[in-house]
Amino acid sequence: MNHHLTNSANVESRRVTRATPTEVNAVRERCLLLDVRTPIEFAGARMEGAVLRPMGSVEPEEVEALAKGREVVLICEGGVRAERVAAVLTGRVGVPITVLDGGLKAWQAAGLPTLRGERRGLPLERQVFIAAGSLILTGVTLGALVHSWFYALAGFVGAGLVFAGLTGTCGMGVLLAKMPWNRNVAACNLLKEEK
Repeated sequence: MNHHLTNSANVESRRVTRATPTEVNAVRERCLLLDVRTPIEFAGARMEGAVLRPMGSVEPEEVEALAKGREVVLICEGGVRAERVAAVLTGRVGVPITVLDGGLKAWQAAGLPTLRGERRGLPLERQVFIAAGSLILTGVTLGALVHSWFYALAGFVGAGLVFAGLTGTCGMGVLLAKMPWNRNVAACNLLKEEK
Protein backbone atom coordinates (compact mmCIF):
# COMPACT_ATOMS: atom_id res chain seq x y z
CA MET A 1 0.00 0.00 0.00
CA ASN A 2 1.25 3.47 -0.86
CA HIS A 3 1.74 5.43 2.36
CA HIS A 4 1.91 8.77 0.59
CA LEU A 5 -0.71 10.61 -1.40
CA THR A 6 1.88 11.55 -3.98
CA ASN A 7 3.17 8.99 -6.48
CA SER A 8 6.44 8.35 -4.68
CA ALA A 9 8.20 9.23 -1.45
CA ASN A 10 10.88 11.09 -3.44
CA VAL A 11 8.40 13.40 -5.12
CA GLU A 12 9.63 16.86 -5.98
CA SER A 13 8.33 19.34 -3.37
CA ARG A 14 7.49 21.84 -6.13
CA ARG A 15 4.59 19.74 -7.37
CA VAL A 16 1.06 19.99 -6.00
CA THR A 17 -1.14 16.93 -6.18
CA ARG A 18 -4.82 16.42 -5.50
CA ALA A 19 -6.31 13.56 -3.54
CA THR A 20 -9.82 12.30 -2.97
CA PRO A 21 -11.28 12.19 0.53
CA THR A 22 -10.86 8.40 0.60
CA GLU A 23 -7.18 8.68 -0.34
CA VAL A 24 -6.56 11.32 2.34
CA ASN A 25 -8.44 9.30 4.97
CA ALA A 26 -6.19 6.29 4.33
CA VAL A 27 -3.02 8.24 5.23
CA ARG A 28 -4.18 11.20 7.31
CA GLU A 29 -2.38 10.13 10.51
CA ARG A 30 0.92 10.47 8.66
CA CYS A 31 0.20 13.92 7.17
CA LEU A 32 -0.14 17.48 8.38
CA LEU A 33 -3.79 18.37 7.80
CA LEU A 34 -3.73 22.13 7.29
CA ASP A 35 -7.17 23.76 7.26
CA VAL A 36 -7.06 27.18 5.55
CA ARG A 37 -10.69 28.22 6.21
CA THR A 38 -11.82 30.90 8.66
CA PRO A 39 -12.04 30.17 12.40
CA ILE A 40 -15.85 30.33 12.19
CA GLU A 41 -15.92 27.64 9.49
CA PHE A 42 -13.36 25.54 11.40
CA ALA A 43 -15.43 25.78 14.58
CA GLY A 44 -18.49 24.51 12.72
CA ALA A 45 -16.89 21.39 11.24
CA ARG A 46 -13.39 20.04 10.69
CA MET A 47 -11.35 16.92 10.16
CA GLU A 48 -9.92 15.33 13.29
CA GLY A 49 -6.27 16.30 13.68
CA ALA A 50 -6.52 19.33 11.40
CA VAL A 51 -4.53 22.45 12.26
CA LEU A 52 -6.14 25.82 11.54
CA ARG A 53 -4.15 28.43 9.62
CA PRO A 54 -6.55 30.79 7.80
CA MET A 55 -5.57 31.47 4.20
CA GLY A 56 -4.26 34.98 4.85
CA SER A 57 -1.96 33.86 7.67
CA VAL A 58 -0.20 30.86 6.10
CA GLU A 59 3.59 31.29 6.17
CA PRO A 60 5.84 28.76 4.37
CA GLU A 61 8.35 28.67 7.26
CA GLU A 62 5.63 27.87 9.79
CA VAL A 63 4.12 25.19 7.54
CA GLU A 64 7.53 23.55 7.16
CA ALA A 65 8.04 23.58 10.94
CA LEU A 66 4.55 22.14 11.58
CA ALA A 67 4.99 19.45 8.92
CA LYS A 68 8.14 18.00 10.51
CA GLY A 69 8.95 16.26 7.22
CA ARG A 70 5.41 14.97 6.67
CA GLU A 71 3.32 15.57 3.59
CA VAL A 72 0.95 18.57 3.89
CA VAL A 73 -2.73 18.17 2.97
CA LEU A 74 -4.49 21.50 2.45
CA ILE A 75 -8.19 21.68 3.32
CA CYS A 76 -10.83 24.33 2.71
CA GLU A 77 -14.58 24.27 2.16
CA GLY A 78 -14.59 23.38 -1.54
CA GLY A 79 -10.98 23.37 -2.75
CA VAL A 80 -10.47 26.89 -4.15
CA ARG A 81 -8.72 28.44 -1.14
CA ALA A 82 -6.56 25.34 -0.68
CA GLU A 83 -5.45 25.66 -4.33
CA ARG A 84 -4.48 29.29 -3.73
CA VAL A 85 -2.47 28.41 -0.62
CA ALA A 86 -0.82 25.53 -2.52
CA ALA A 87 0.33 28.04 -5.14
CA VAL A 88 1.95 30.13 -2.38
CA LEU A 89 3.66 27.13 -0.75
CA THR A 90 4.85 25.45 -3.95
CA GLY A 91 8.63 25.57 -4.09
CA ARG A 92 8.85 27.24 -0.68
CA VAL A 93 8.50 24.17 1.54
CA GLY A 94 10.55 21.00 1.39
CA VAL A 95 7.63 18.59 1.72
CA PRO A 96 4.98 17.43 -0.76
CA ILE A 97 1.79 19.51 -0.93
CA THR A 98 -1.58 17.88 -1.59
CA VAL A 99 -4.99 19.54 -1.93
CA LEU A 100 -8.07 17.70 -0.68
CA ASP A 101 -10.15 17.51 -3.85
CA GLY A 102 -13.57 19.03 -3.22
CA GLY A 103 -12.57 20.21 0.26
CA LEU A 104 -14.46 19.47 3.44
CA LYS A 105 -17.75 19.34 1.51
CA ALA A 106 -16.47 16.30 -0.41
CA TRP A 107 -15.06 14.79 2.81
CA GLN A 108 -18.47 15.03 4.49
CA ALA A 109 -20.30 13.81 1.36
CA ALA A 110 -18.09 10.70 1.47
CA GLY A 111 -19.38 10.04 5.00
CA LEU A 112 -15.94 10.36 6.62
CA PRO A 113 -15.61 11.27 10.32
CA THR A 114 -15.99 14.97 11.03
CA LEU A 115 -15.65 16.92 14.26
CA ARG A 116 -18.57 19.30 14.71
CA GLY A 117 -18.96 22.24 17.02
CA GLU A 118 -21.23 25.17 17.43
CA ARG A 119 -20.83 27.56 14.51
CA ARG A 120 -20.87 31.09 15.87
CA GLY A 121 -21.31 33.20 12.79
CA LEU A 122 -21.83 32.83 9.07
CA PRO A 123 -19.56 30.92 6.70
CA LEU A 124 -17.41 33.18 4.51
CA GLU A 125 -19.32 32.28 1.34
CA ARG A 126 -22.61 33.47 2.86
CA GLN A 127 -20.98 36.66 4.09
CA VAL A 128 -19.89 37.39 0.51
CA PHE A 129 -23.43 36.77 -0.77
CA ILE A 130 -24.90 39.13 1.84
CA ALA A 131 -22.31 41.87 1.26
CA ALA A 132 -22.52 41.67 -2.55
CA GLY A 133 -26.31 41.58 -2.54
CA SER A 134 -26.51 44.52 -0.13
CA LEU A 135 -24.12 46.63 -2.21
CA ILE A 136 -25.97 45.85 -5.43
CA LEU A 137 -29.35 46.62 -3.84
CA THR A 138 -27.96 49.85 -2.38
CA GLY A 139 -26.49 50.89 -5.74
CA VAL A 140 -29.72 50.23 -7.62
CA THR A 141 -31.90 51.94 -4.99
CA LEU A 142 -29.68 55.04 -4.79
CA GLY A 143 -29.38 55.07 -8.57
CA ALA A 144 -33.15 55.22 -8.90
CA LEU A 145 -33.77 57.67 -6.05
CA VAL A 146 -30.70 59.91 -5.81
CA HIS A 147 -28.44 59.94 -8.87
CA SER A 148 -27.80 57.59 -11.79
CA TRP A 149 -24.08 57.41 -10.92
CA PHE A 150 -24.97 55.05 -8.05
CA TYR A 151 -25.76 52.37 -10.65
CA ALA A 152 -21.98 52.15 -11.08
CA LEU A 153 -21.74 50.62 -7.59
CA ALA A 154 -24.03 47.77 -8.64
CA GLY A 155 -22.06 47.37 -11.87
CA PHE A 156 -18.74 47.32 -10.02
CA VAL A 157 -19.90 44.61 -7.59
CA GLY A 158 -21.39 42.60 -10.45
CA ALA A 159 -18.09 42.81 -12.36
CA GLY A 160 -16.27 41.64 -9.23
CA LEU A 161 -18.57 38.62 -8.96
CA VAL A 162 -17.97 37.74 -12.62
CA PHE A 163 -14.20 38.06 -12.05
CA ALA A 164 -14.46 35.83 -8.97
CA GLY A 165 -16.41 33.24 -10.93
CA LEU A 166 -13.91 33.20 -13.79
CA THR A 167 -10.71 33.19 -11.74
CA GLY A 168 -11.65 31.63 -8.40
CA THR A 169 -10.27 34.77 -6.71
CA CYS A 170 -12.82 36.74 -4.71
CA GLY A 171 -11.50 40.07 -3.46
CA MET A 172 -14.54 40.58 -1.26
CA GLY A 173 -13.99 37.15 0.30
CA VAL A 174 -10.34 37.95 1.00
CA LEU A 175 -11.34 41.26 2.59
CA LEU A 176 -14.11 39.68 4.68
CA ALA A 177 -11.75 36.91 5.86
CA LYS A 178 -9.58 39.61 7.46
CA MET A 179 -12.45 41.08 9.48
CA PRO A 180 -12.21 40.64 13.27
CA TRP A 181 -15.28 38.39 13.50
CA ASN A 182 -13.61 35.92 11.10
CA ARG A 183 -10.38 35.78 13.10
CA ASN A 184 -11.76 34.58 16.47
CA VAL A 185 -9.86 31.34 17.06
CA ALA A 186 -11.34 30.90 20.56
CA ALA A 187 -14.58 29.71 18.96
CA CYS A 188 -12.72 26.66 17.60
CA ASN A 189 -12.52 24.86 20.95
CA LEU A 190 -16.18 23.75 21.10
CA LEU A 191 -15.86 20.57 19.08
CA LYS A 192 -17.18 17.04 19.40
CA GLU A 193 -16.75 14.04 17.12
CA GLU A 194 -19.55 13.05 14.78
CA LYS A 195 -19.57 10.33 12.11
